[in-house]
Amino acid sequence: MSFENKIEKLGIKLPDAKPPVGSYVATKIVGNLLYISGQISISENGELIKGKVGKDLSVEEGYKAAERCGLSIVSQAKVACNGDLSKIKSCVKLTGFVNSTDNFTEQPKVINGASDLIASIFEDAGMHTRAAVSTNSLPLGVSVEVDAIFELN
Repeated sequence: MSFENKIEKLGIKLPDAKPPVGSYVATKIVGNLLYISGQISISENGELIKGKVGKDLSVEEGYKAAERCGLSIVSQAKVACNGDLSKIKSCVKLTGFVNSTDNFTEQPKVINGASDLIASIFEDAGMHTRAAVSTNSLPLGVSVEVDAIFELN
């Protein structure tokens, strides 16, 4: 089953790929690697998902915010591959940043939102290495940011 068919079968609606808001590019291909800049947590209706996980958001809400980051990653990958996700060979790595309280220790459970989404679409090719990091602040006050590296065919 193609990745596009998998997205359709899962009933996933990809958001529009957002342009960068700073002095960087959204994606960059180096050799056979596709680097995707950090994607921030934006709700389905386009609102920023803000706040600290462990104070303003539960682990479950953080998971959903990370899942939204994963959807944006897939959208960026699709644009970088000229609309053809079959160019993706595998997801190499995700790095997730969680805006969380000082005593919060469930960052991996939050970033599972992005990891599970990538694995559900790309299946075995979606299994990746990962880091889940806590931070005291993220751009625009968002709760989660995730970047990615993919291997291309």
